[in-house]
Amino acid sequence: MHIFFSGIGGTAIGPLALIAKQAGYTVSGSDKQDSQYIQYLIGQGVSNIHIGQSKEQIAEKHAVNPIDWYVYSSAISIEQPDAPELVFCSENAIKSTKRDELLNHIIQEKQLKLVAIAGTHGKTTTTAMAVWLFKQLNIPMSYSVGAKISYGEMGQYSEDSEYFIYECDEFDRNFLAFQPYMSLITGIDYDHHEIFPTREDYQAAFKQFLGQSTWNIVWHSDVASVGLTTSEKYINLDDNEQKLNTLSIVGLVNRRDAWQVIQAVHKITDTPIDELITHMNNFPGLSRRFEKISPNLYSDYAHTIPKIQGCLQQAHELSDNVVVVYEPLTNRRQEYIKSDYKNLFKNVKKLYWVPSYLAREDPQQHVYTPAELIDYMDNKEIAEPAGFDEELERNIKLHVAKGDLVVCISGGGGNSLDEWLRRIFIT
Repeated sequence: MHIFFSGIGGTAIGPLALIAKQAGYTVSGSDKQDSQYIQYLIGQGVSNIHIGQSKEQIAEKHAVNPIDWYVYSSAISIEQPDAPELVFCSENAIKSTKRDELLNHIIQEKQLKLVAIAGTHGKTTTTAMAVWLFKQLNIPMSYSVGAKISYGEMGQYSEDSEYFIYECDEFDRNFLAFQPYMSLITGIDYDHHEIFPTREDYQAAFKQFLGQSTWNIVWHSDVASVGLTTSEKYINLDDNEQKLNTLSIVGLVNRRDAWQVIQAVHKITDTPIDELITHMNNFPGLSRRFEKISPNLYSDYAHTIPKIQGCLQQAHELSDNVVVVYEPLTNRRQEYIKSDYKNLFKNVKKLYWVPSYLAREDPQQHVYTPAELIDYMDNKEIAEPAGFDEELERNIKLHVAKGDLVVCISGGGGNSLDEWLRRIFIT
């Protein structure tokens, strides 16, 4: 079967393309721009990729080797429902779906048990931690992680695996397509306002998702806030669990993610908790999750308010002098969270605010400038608009030289703050 992945450079589509290739399918794909993820996939043998998403380009691929299944990202269907590739597939009767249907096909065909990690924030880190523990215990598994890890590929299919570990995203209600063996909920706040009009609608989707799972591992605070009716299928975690203090991982949000994974793996394997804690304390981290780029310089993917708060808490565990370079993820999200900037950066020494990374935007919506968003802060005197230029580079270097901890909070992919940072500071 020939599967064509549109938006193959995305953090969800890319690993799935790699998994499909390892599972024996013929894989090709496209993206609107080159990126580190594209280059990563090419390095892993997924080389039949073209930049650009025109009708002529996909027609050329189809002529050489007929496409059986076209998998597209949610961004494409939302931004451009009449996209040339979608039109071509419709005209040529090519099966076209989002990624969830293909992944369900693979899970069912290979008879795998799905371990799904869902929640408003922390999904990628938690998924990576689950993969780490399975590897430490030498348990064969297949998985998909939305970031690079040092101890494996972003996506992997193993023929001898019983479990599939998956970062299960709620955006566009994708997670409702699955019937997990076990679900871990990292936290339920409120996000993706364009998909879920109200907080109640968002919470209802999580309730439905949890109802579709055989086992659920959920924090007590989420059980209470969402109004879940728990039963024997729930493992209800205490938010004040004292054993969190036995984990040496930096950052309270990371220790919470780690504890949840420990409980899941203990349930699946019956491995003693203390042994799992020992393994987890050696977790090496992952790309763009408080990743150390160079001395005193970090990159983090935080883009929701709770995740930014967690990132800053982690930074303050390491330094009293924290400097932030902030790139918001999507303008549409800013419409809903702008008032939350009031005290968000209250303990930050200096804040450089670059333009928002735009994706899946509403063309009718006003695009907020850094200066407009800074104006929502109580302590706006610490902040200034910035751009990807020599001045920002010079300021970062000055702060690092003085011993400040600089964390660059970057929500985007190609052409983002994170890519600029790596290009300038990694030699």
